[in-house]
Parts: sequence; structure tokens; C-alpha cells
Amino acid sequence: MDGRLHDDEIDVDEGLVRRLLGTLSPSYAGLPLHPLDATGSTNALFRLGDDLLVRLPRQPGGTATIDKERRWLPYVASRLPVAVPEVVAVGEPAFGYPERWSVVRFLHGDRPTLPQPGEARHGLARDLAGVVRSLGDLPVPVEADGDPSLEWYRGRPLATMDADMHGFLDQCGGLVDEDGFDLDLHRARLVWEQTVRMPEAARARSARWYHGDLNAENLLVRDGRLVAVLDFGGLSVGDPTNDLAVAWQLLDPAARTTFRTALAVDDVTWRLARGWALVLALMGPPYYWHTLRERCLRGLHTARAVLADAAG
Repeated sequence: MDGRLHDDEIDVDEGLVRRLLGTLSPSYAGLPLHPLDATGSTNALFRLGDDLLVRLPRQPGGTATIDKERRWLPYVASRLPVAVPEVVAVGEPAFGYPERWSVVRFLHGDRPTLPQPGEARHGLARDLAGVVRSLGDLPVPVEADGDPSLEWYRGRPLATMDADMHGFLDQCGGLVDEDGFDLDLHRARLVWEQTVRMPEAARARSARWYHGDLNAENLLVRDGRLVAVLDFGGLSVGDPTNDLAVAWQLLDPAARTTFRTALAVDDVTWRLARGWALVLALMGPPYYWHTLRERCLRGLHTARAVLADAAG
């Protein structure tokens, strides 16, 4: 497979996917198969016919997220106000491919773009707030509480990211001469340090469901309104504040206020969410600058939005 993103990338091509599909059902043999243009960094994606999508983990250990989605997506899907992927089948390792993989229903829609000057996104803001609220209100079953597969760093206190964040800032410093890298890293460091010094940044908060990766790559819109949320590999139970970071990526300032008001977010939580937005924005460029440039540019847009908001 072309476009390797990771040093430990598992080789996948259409021939392998065809052979793997044959282990599930002969009915897949006659369906058209081709790589999806908007492939992800966690999973290689192949369109199968008109209605299906094949998802194969790119790295060793990806079975864990496939199993998590198979176990918990039906529970989440019944309670969210937008569509989520339906797992049709899960395949076993075979033909040298070492992980489980899945076939899901293909969901139609467009990836949201960055907001343009003067563009109002109040409808999208309310839709995103509805997803975040629904996840946060979702009861945590006994079997989910304390399940190691549902614990992730993005649900821990923001202060646990301090050392990593300084590393991201240092590494981004090596990109300042790259075409397209436009960010005041000194100001970003100051905003981060002011945020992480908040006493609340080190405190554990109430544990609830969160998506863990709400961003443009995992959302589908139609006519400006949210119709689906994708990729629940990061679905976890913990502090859901990181899910609010999408406000700085995809919403203009006015719509950001709509989003915050809809969720009744207090000042402390909003500042912590802004800190998470900065972390998630700057962790990408050092790793993906030469492979997923569009993702990195969205991150820089988010970081600039955070800095402008912090200065307001």
C-alpha cells in the first residue's frame, strides 16, 4: 500500500483485502473494491460496493480498537442524535495480516471544511453540542467502568500532558522554516503554561463517555449540518473535556459561543478545553508534516484560533 504513515505500518493492498474478505463471505467477491481517498491514519479504508467500507488497522495492536467498536458501537449508536458506523462483520487475522479488521456500513456526507471569514456555523455548533451532550449523558455500565480498553490519555487531567506538550512545542520549532507553518510558538507556550498552572488542570474530573477524536476527519456534514460521527476507536470513559476542542477547529467565534452556551460550559472547563485544543493541534505537525499536510494545517488553524481566543 502506498502512502505509509508509520514506521511499523502493516502492508495492505487490494489483493490482500480481497483474500481477507473471502474468509467472511463469497458474496463480497463480486463487489467493486478500491481504496478510499480520505483514508485515515489509524485504519486503511477500502470502499466495498456502494454500501460498505472495509477498515484495517495500519499498525500492530489495532485489534483492540476493532474489538472496542464491535462491543460498544451498538450501545452508543442507539443514543446519539446522528448516525455512527454499523459494524457488519469482523474478520480474523489471515494471510500474514496480523490484526482483526471490520466491514461497516458506508455513511454518506462531506468532511467539514475550516470556517471562512464571516461564515456562521450556529447549526453545526448545536449539532456538535448535541453529540457531546448525548455522550456525556450516556450511562456508564458496570462492565465499562474500569475496563482498561476504555481508558485513554485524553480522559486524564490536562496536566498529565505537560511534558509531552513542551516536547511538541520544541519539535514544532524545527518546522518554522517550512512552507505553510505559520504560528507564534512563543505565544503558544505562554498560553499553555498559563493553562496548565491552573489548579484544576491537575485534578481528576467526573468520568463520562467521550469520543476522544472529534475533528473534521471523523465528522460528516450535509448542507452544513452534522449527519454522522465516525471512528470510535478512541471511545473511552474519563474526563470528556477534550471533546470540546472541536469548537476551536471547526467553529467561528460566534458559533463557538453557541456551542458553549448549549452545553452550559463553565469558565474553568472552557479554559481546560482550550488547552486540550492546543495539545491536539500541535501534536500532529511534528509527526505528520510530510505525510498528512492537510491535517497539520488544520491543526495550525486550531492553534491560531486558541491563541486569538486566549488574547480576547
